[in-house]
Amino acid sequence: MAQTRLVIADDESIIRMNLKETLVGLGYLVVGEAGDGVSVINLSRELRPDLVLMDIKMPKLDGIQAAKILTEEKIAPVLLLTAYSDRELVERAKEAGVVNYVVKPFREAELLPAIEIAMARYQEFLELDKHIADLKETLDTRKLVERAKGILMDTQGLKEAEAFRKIQQLSMNTRKSMKEIAQAILLANEI
Repeated sequence: MAQTRLVIADDESIIRMNLKETLVGLGYLVVGEAGDGVSVINLSRELRPDLVLMDIKMPKLDGIQAAKILTEEKIAPVLLLTAYSDRELVERAKEAGVVNYVVKPFREAELLPAIEIAMARYQEFLELDKHIADLKETLDTRKLVERAKGILMDTQGLKEAEAFRKIQQLSMNTRKSMKEIAQAILLANEI
């Protein structure tokens, strides 16, 4: 089983060093470290870690702003490790798409479940995102096929089932998807 690859970010090098030691002790692989928000984004884009653990208060770009970018670009899930727990920061973190939030000082025993749950939730998010994309693709295909059937019915006097069967046959004979066949029918009709 491959080790989980992590990037950690905190503006205090001693905290990063201690955190890295703890994470390695828990069996994780720390592939990168950063001391500010801009660096953690660049490092994460390059390394594509499984998870980014970072503080909120950092120079150049705070952890929540960095988390928002990492989440929007689907680079990696973000777990915030911070001494700050006020409601406003928690709300900002939720809006940024942070998958977990652990308040310092934390015990080593809290870290493992926080990391594993964060990664599981992120995986669920990715699967849901893929499912939505697949559904959109299916709907787009269905719309195109319906339009192409209408054209075949009008131009060739076919019944709906016959028009559908013709698109299906063309798809099988040419080894092209029904979407591609429907697009070709629509294009030919425009010409």
